[in-house]
Amino acid sequence: MNHLRGFVPWIAFAVVSAAGWQWGALTGLVLALWLLVRDRRAGVAADALILESSTAGCFALLTAVAFAAPHSGLHHWTGALSMGWLALTAWATLAVRRPFTLGIARRQAPREVWESPVFVRVGVVLTTVWAAAFTLTAALLGAISATRLGQGASIPVQVAGFVLPALFTARYPDRVRARLTAAAA
Repeated sequence: MNHLRGFVPWIAFAVVSAAGWQWGALTGLVLALWLLVRDRRAGVAADALILESSTAGCFALLTAVAFAAPHSGLHHWTGALSMGWLALTAWATLAVRRPFTLGIARRQAPREVWESPVFVRVGVVLTTVWAAAFTLTAALLGAISATRLGQGASIPVQVAGFVLPALFTARYPDRVRARLTAAAA
């Protein structure tokens, strides 16, 4: 579940924001930078850190805004904006034909499969699922914010926005392998 590590700053942001959104944003930024620097020093390729790089950029911007205008109404929209940022990141990687999940998968897969059509296709499917989940979650969180339904409505939506694509990510590659094995037999 290496792909979930990249979401730690977002989860920390959600938790710490209860003490103030600027502190949540700063916590997210510090964690994002820590993950990014730690992984780069460990030799992790930049394409495996697209999510971490994008996250650091988002939290740098959010931290600046949160401390410059702590009473801004923007803080009511941070859930939707955060998920929207992740959606844009995921869709952008698809648009440039470098799905963010491929870099993550390359950390675990043997080099000889990296360019295979099946490996690439699985990466495209997984990134598309994440992009769609982020987009839908952002839209739902925007509606929750607009109607002021509160955390009782937003927390389950945020959890589902991460858990459902994570479950798909955990299972889909195995289903593809099983299908290929059955077809070869």
